[in-house]
Amino acid sequence: MCLGIPGQVVEVTDAEKRIALVDVGGIKRPINLACVVESPEAMSEAPGMWVLVHVGFAMSRINEEEAHKTLELLQELGELQEEMRNAAAQVA
Repeated sequence: MCLGIPGQVVEVTDAEKRIALVDVGGIKRPINLACVVESPEAMSEAPGMWVLVHVGFAMSRINEEEAHKTLELLQELGELQEEMRNAAAQVA
């Protein structure tokens, strides 16, 4: 199973190679946008764009509402996982 994490493009770092800094959960990472940006010339439109990121590549564009919903769901899943760990520790 692969998981795409929403991130927002902050800054284009190499338009020719279609690399940009993307804010993923508060951490800015270099991400390859070649799958979602058609040409180096189109990179000027990338800042502000929301994308699903998987292993250093933007796999698809998403809208801001979808990005926030996905981030909320991932946070809830993390909290549920933490509760399950705590419950298992109390039983042991």
